Amino acid sequence: MFEVKVQGRFSAAHNLRDYQGDCERLHGHNWLVEVAAAGKRGNDGMVVDFRVLKGALDKVLDNLDHKYLNELEHFKDRNTTTENITEYLFREMSSILPEGLRLSYVSAWESPGSSVTYWPGDALPQNGAGG
Repeated sequence: MFEVKVQGRFSAAHNLRDYQGDCERLHGHNWLVEVAAAGKRGNDGMVVDFRVLKGALDKVLDNLDHKYLNELEHFKDRNTTTENITEYLFREMSSILPEGLRLSYVSAWESPGSSVTYWPGDALPQNGAGG
């Protein structure tokens, strides 16, 4: 089994609801996102072409890029925390991955040194992957 990782970026504005602090006010980030997909190698020796995985990530990130996240349908009743953003990205990516691939995790950095990693289930990743 192999794990293939790609990264992408998006810029967006948001504000945290019911938060006592600076982040309750409108502000923005330049997020860095990393996704990892696991699978077996095909006859060509690859799990997935990097371009295919990066294309899927870019498609999902296009829905967030240069948007006010609080106005998006998914976040109408969810706070725009990085935790909720990574969970959203995981679900969106999972729905468009090629057959035979399983998304391992999604990590998002809202600033250098501050990240959240989402993976399915309750178990911590075995290899310390992610942010």
